[in-house]
Amino acid sequence: MNARTGQNVRHSARVAVIATVLIAAVYVLAVSALDVVVNQRLSVQVRTRVAEALDPEASVASVISHAQSIHRGQDPDDVPVLLWEVDPHGQSRSITAGAPALPTRVWSSGTVTLALGPSRFHLQARNVPGGGWLVAGESLADVGHVRSILLSFEAVVGPIMLLAIFLGSWVIGLSASAPVERTRRRQLDFAADASHELRTPLSVIEAEVGLALSLDRPASDYRASLERVSGEGRRLRRIVEDLLWLARFDSEPPPPGEEPVDVSVIASSCTDRFKPVAEARHIDLTLDCASEPPPLVKAPPEWVDRLIGVLVDNACRYTPKGGSVKVSVTSSAKGVGLVVDDSGPGIPPAERTRLFDRFHRLSDQAGGAGLGLSIADSVVQSTGGHWRVGDSALGGARMEVDWHRAGPSERLPHRRARAGAARSETPLEAGANDRGAAT
Repeated sequence: MNARTGQNVRHSARVAVIATVLIAAVYVLAVSALDVVVNQRLSVQVRTRVAEALDPEASVASVISHAQSIHRGQDPDDVPVLLWEVDPHGQSRSITAGAPALPTRVWSSGTVTLALGPSRFHLQARNVPGGGWLVAGESLADVGHVRSILLSFEAVVGPIMLLAIFLGSWVIGLSASAPVERTRRRQLDFAADASHELRTPLSVIEAEVGLALSLDRPASDYRASLERVSGEGRRLRRIVEDLLWLARFDSEPPPPGEEPVDVSVIASSCTDRFKPVAEARHIDLTLDCASEPPPLVKAPPEWVDRLIGVLVDNACRYTPKGGSVKVSVTSSAKGVGLVVDDSGPGIPPAERTRLFDRFHRLSDQAGGAGLGLSIADSVVQSTGGHWRVGDSALGGARMEVDWHRAGPSERLPHRRARAGAARSETPLEAGANDRGAAT
């Protein structure tokens, strides 16, 4: 476990502890309120039963008779209401069988709670004709038993629940921080790679200028130095433009267009643009486009043009002299496909997982910064396309993109797209989008 991973684990644990403490506080408040409500409800039920047994509107004889009949038919699990007669001197006599003795005391109308033997009783008295009182009471042992069961349940369930919450919060925290950590590392790697790529042309420019200023040289040498400085400046500009394009892509601006575009038209234009490059390298660049049904996709034309430019430039760059590059556009009732085949060295299967990583290159061939296929992948992902990377029948690599086919009147949804406006490139400018980005 490295230091950063350990820090994420500790941070997730702290968050889990805080969440558990907050939930524990809410739990304590909730169960306390529940205990109060249950206790009050049980107490009210006891007082109500005692008051009903000691009905002030009924005669003493009827109260005694009614209490005895209730006691005889009492469910064994029910708590009985007990009756006592108390004379004017405070001496008591139990009316209900099994009732504990009352303490000698002067009674008055109202309620009182007293300990009678091992239990506490809720008692209520009423005056009877001729002096004395009739006392009714009910044991509170059942109320205490229910309260004890409730407290035991809360004491057992609470810690288990809080432990589960802590572990769950910790696991969720680790899971939630994993994408953040991957993004952070990717940004750090991106910044480091960008610094390296920018430092190289700047170092060349600085060296050339330093040599040019160090001593007098023939005009031809100055011109050669300026040409090298100009070439490095163009390379630097392409890197910066690609970085800015990706930055705009990540910031999710609105898409530059909403109408479906014909991929075959853009592929034809892009292929024509790269014809001089292919001829200069003695490469046979061909185009095969399906026309029915129209290969329409929901994507800004600038993005599709940039995508095709990257793929065609990569294929031409890494195809040896005398080789072939074929661009194909297919169309069906459901989908549209873009395929670029070449007769180059191909893409090893082990390297295809990192194909679209920024600044990742499988070749040391000069001319690219390793951003081309990262830009292409951003376009494909943003427009709902899917990649297929494999081996071409021409002997090299096959880069294929599939989209859902859009209807002629279908418009792009109003949503935030993960791309900025891509510009159409000349073949020279597209060199920044080299297969070094992926192949």
